[in-house]
Amino acid sequence: MNINANLDGNVCTLAVDGRIDTLTAPQFEQTFNEYSEKCDKMIFDFAQTEYISSAGLRVIIIAHRTMESKGGLVIKNLNKNVETIINVTGFGKKLNIEY
Repeated sequence: MNINANLDGNVCTLAVDGRIDTLTAPQFEQTFNEYSEKCDKMIFDFAQTEYISSAGLRVIIIAHRTMESKGGLVIKNLNKNVETIINVTGFGKKLNIEY
């Protein structure tokens, strides 16, 4: 997994390329934590994200809770596999997903 992090004013974008699973979720969480302190709004760009496991979903929920008191969390560019995982778990109803 590779994460391309970008800070534009008070908006952070984390673009994830690869899989967010048990092995890579700690890196994803660490990157989120580093950037969440620097921004008011967070965007997760999952255009190149192939798969998200329960460990990855956990990080997304933590990010959602952290950012909701600020400018919020937006998830963009879900592919069908990742979208299915998020919707099957019911998180799709709680998260701000832009298509």
